Amino acid sequence: MKNNHFYKKSLSNIYKKPSEVSEVTSQILYGQKFKILSKSKNWIKIKVSFDNYIGYIKKKNYTNGCKPTHKVFILKASIFNKPNSKTKYFLPFASKISIIQENKKFIEFEKNKWIKKKDIKKIDHIEKDYLKVLKLFLKIKYVWGGKTYKGIDCSAILQLLYYYNNKFYPRDAKDQLRYSKSNIKRKKFKKGDVIFWKGHVAICIDDKKLIHAYGPERKVIIMSINKTLERIERTAKLIIKKVSCINF
Repeated sequence: MKNNHFYKKSLSNIYKKPSEVSEVTSQILYGQKFKILSKSKNWIKIKVSFDNYIGYIKKKNYTNGCKPTHKVFILKASIFNKPNSKTKYFLPFASKISIIQENKKFIEFEKNKWIKKKDIKKIDHIEKDYLKVLKLFLKIKYVWGGKTYKGIDCSAILQLLYYYNNKFYPRDAKDQLRYSKSNIKRKKFKKGDVIFWKGHVAICIDDKKLIHAYGPERKVIIMSINKTLERIERTAKLIIKKVSCINF
């Protein structure tokens, strides 16, 4: 059997080492494919198929067989144990699911787990209006390694945009910096520009403002481009390393 597995819980932290007190480096979402590199008593070392990200998750909540047909297109989709009977659980944005059965308003993706049809799109859907995706995360708290409504970091927002659109993009800002094409000499910015500093990234929503998960503000926030450049240079002693652009 091929070493392909799919995560079957809403989300899980990916740890640097096989311990819950280890650093959280990223997260894995429902329906995300991965390979198992090694196993221990309670942990598995995985490589996420989308971006080759390596880390540790608990040895549970995954399956061997899954062919996603749809994906979540809102910040968090409520899970129902039957149509119109909501639970306290959610599927985060970009979670990938397979439909078991459906009615007029709901689909069942696991036994006794339903979500609303209006909260999903077909697996091959491409969202070209990237601002619609970025703004889903406005005011979500900044969390290192996070990539959901519970918390997110700067590089995760950018990667999720590409992940949703079925296109490769690295997970960490340092790798995104190396991967992205450059136009460092640009002095004026425009919608879709991606600004990289050492260890940080932000996306321009027009020629005056940008959006980013900004640690000092502890949330995803829209800020003035010029004021952000000045603040980061003044407080973190960092200047722009690269300017790229979103490209689907």
